[in-house]
Amino acid sequence: MKTSFIEDVKAKLKEKGYKLTTQRRVIIDVILENQGNHLSPEEIYSKVKDKYPEIGLATVYRTLQLLEELNVIYKLNFNDGCNRYEINSGNDYHHHHHLICLNCGKVIEVKLDLLEDLEEKIEKEGDFKIVDHNVKFFGYCNECKK
Repeated sequence: MKTSFIEDVKAKLKEKGYKLTTQRRVIIDVILENQGNHLSPEEIYSKVKDKYPEIGLATVYRTLQLLEELNVIYKLNFNDGCNRYEINSGNDYHHHHHLICLNCGKVIEVKLDLLEDLEEKIEKEGDFKIVDHNVKFFGYCNECKK
């Protein structure tokens, strides 16, 4: 997936008049290497800095904003005061939700999507085309509920 994803990003950047710079490539690599971890910009910066010490935090923020505009990554908000990012892996994104522990902040992805039938009914009844949905469940993970 990594090579085809990078080529896709490169094409999207080129289409908008941008290049896949070394800094952008390192940021994308870090996000890919940490899929499922929902990293904040500061966490991404910390991991990128290990590989590319000259990079600045502002560059990371600008790159994340650009990648989000290109629909390459999604910005997520888990009501914890900071944004987090994950790869837009096409149709897969539409079909997963998140469990968020209110005690430790752990985020667990849920691949099960029980909303497909509901979406179809809403689209039909409301004459509305749904392109995405986002469901977050708040509670306590296995370690914290003990």
